[in-house]
Amino acid sequence: MTEAHLSAPAGDKERSAMKAEVFLPDDYRPAEDEPFMNDRQLEYFRRKLIIWKQELLGQSAETLGNLTESGRNVPDLADRASEETDRALELRTRDRQRKLISKIDSALRRIENGEYGYCEMTGEPISLKRLDARPIATMTLEAQEKHERREKVHRDD
Repeated sequence: MTEAHLSAPAGDKERSAMKAEVFLPDDYRPAEDEPFMNDRQLEYFRRKLIIWKQELLGQSAETLGNLTESGRNVPDLADRASEETDRALELRTRDRQRKLISKIDSALRRIENGEYGYCEMTGEPISLKRLDARPIATMTLEAQEKHERREKVHRDD
């Protein structure tokens, strides 16, 4: 991986230098029997987030290319309607990707700040399985479910 570390805030040079030295075998997976959010786990999730972000940025560039190509004038009404529907779908997808990239950036900041992996509601550790499946998670599964139930109740009012 070419990015050894993300740029750290001023004063954290020792910390970012330390992170640059973390060795991570290709087959490494965070395990419950090691200290929670140790340097290897943080590096694992940091790399996972960076790769995900790069994939999304690549897809975004592809989407923009498709939108530019579809800007032509189509005389047939049915074809034009179909193209407009495709364009709207591409734009929605692009917006979702933009929001996801923002969440990935936020997770990367939490890694740098030492807050990654802990629930923003309870302060409890988020399970490694949950973080592996959804590395942008900010709440434990229980806190997320409680939050969603509360949201649903308020939405129904």
